[in-house]
Amino acid sequence: MRHEIIEKNIGLMIALIIVAISFGAMVEIVPLFFMQKTTQPVENLKPLTALELEGRDIYIREGCVGCHTQMIRPFRAETERYGPYSVAGESVYDHPHLWGSKRTGPDLARVGQRYSDEWHRAHLYNPRDVVPESNMPSFPWLFNSTLDGNMTAKKMLALRSVGVPFTDAQITTAKEDVRGKREIDALVAYLQQLGTVIKR
Repeated sequence: MRHEIIEKNIGLMIALIIVAISFGAMVEIVPLFFMQKTTQPVENLKPLTALELEGRDIYIREGCVGCHTQMIRPFRAETERYGPYSVAGESVYDHPHLWGSKRTGPDLARVGQRYSDEWHRAHLYNPRDVVPESNMPSFPWLFNSTLDGNMTAKKMLALRSVGVPFTDAQITTAKEDVRGKREIDALVAYLQQLGTVIKR
């Protein structure tokens, strides 16, 4: 078949593009759904606590994923700077995944326990106080806003329906675990747990 026939027939070209993409997806993506290393959690991985879950939602709401990734690629420059590269088993409980693709700021996949809670609070209140060259915006409202926990248990139930192993006890106490806590406390709790499972 001559290319001229395909190039002049847009319907045929679209059909062949769909076939090519479908075949590529079948060969490259579908096998990942059946590989244990991509579908099973890494050793010692636990679901987020109620406070960490609320912190993750604040992280999403404030657009942090727009400037920070949470996935270290297996390149020497990245593993030397950030630590061991990310593996799929670290993210099996994340819905949605927050890997990100833009690195205006540093990768956060291994930020947990690298800095103190007070460092994170100072950084979020005014980033230039701890990193003078930072172009990150300030988030002072997180220090004044408190959580009521009214939706936390529902979020946990929804996540349990897609495979996150929250226990009945965690869901029952979720509202009490977060009620009255400040948003900054939830966000710092979320940041402090990032990457703490991986010890390679």
